[in-house]
Amino acid sequence: MENLNFPGYHFRFKNSENNPLIFDVVRKKFVALQPEEWVRQHVVRYLHETKNYPLSLINVEKQIRVHTLSKRFDIVVYSPNGEIEILVECKAPKVKITEDSFDQAARYNLDLRARFLLVTNGLDHYFCRIDYKNSSYIFIEDFPSYTGRTA
Repeated sequence: MENLNFPGYHFRFKNSENNPLIFDVVRKKFVALQPEEWVRQHVVRYLHETKNYPLSLINVEKQIRVHTLSKRFDIVVYSPNGEIEILVECKAPKVKITEDSFDQAARYNLDLRARFLLVTNGLDHYFCRIDYKNSSYIFIEDFPSYTGRTA
């Protein structure tokens, strides 16, 4: 797998029937190591090890209802009071993040009401804070580290 635009993290790997697997610390199991999974695992480590979000507040490959549709998001981070704090959409490194892909994730989020949105392919990261009053999003350099407080 290629190097991504994240700090260096330590991962556990193994092979099963000649298929590489990576250990997911959230799901507590080995999963197939595909390019998008490589990005997803880096984001989980970034949230937990760099931004200090407890693993108990992070869900991976979470299915959420948006209107009458079921949508799967790569990573959802909850606040201690159960609200969605961060919604993350991961793409494989070779997938270019377009305005359309970002807008789609942001539209889904208007119903979910996460405070922050991250869309990444592991190389390019787009962080934003959601402004619900004006139905818009504000791009930011990064989102805040976990403090244990709800705002």
